[in-house]
Amino acid sequence: MTSKPSLLEDQFVDMVFITRLTGLTDKWFYKLIKDGEFPKPTKFGRSSRWRKSEVEAWLQARIDASRKQQ
Repeated sequence: MTSKPSLLEDQFVDMVFITRLTGLTDKWFYKLIKDGEFPKPTKFGRSSRWRKSEVEAWLQARIDASRKQQ
């Protein structure tokens, strides 16, 4: 198991970054958050941000799970 990078080594990304990275819609991600299947955002005032490392870990887990099914 790998450890999370420190906050100084990590970045905070927004939903625009996540949707561009994946090609999926923000509505889909907010449903996943509601269902507990995607990391909850950190709020900075009215802005929501995610740790890039958590988004990458979630994406890698999805890739790994889809390849195990084949």
